[in-house]
Amino acid sequence: MAIYESEHTKFMREWLKAHPEELEVQRQGRALWWDKPQDLKETAANTASSVKNKAYYYQNEV
Repeated sequence: MAIYESEHTKFMREWLKAHPEELEVQRQGRALWWDKPQDLKETAANTASSVKNKAYYYQNEV
């Protein structure tokens, strides 16, 4: 029994074989937004300084 592979997945595999330079562009784009070093102290400070939301956000205070 064969494992299903969508037409899009097949297209992308073939396209990346024909254009291997795009993998480097993909890595650069990912590094631009996601692959950043994490500062645990800064993350903890951001979490501690957040304001808790109300149970029902749109409720008016009377």
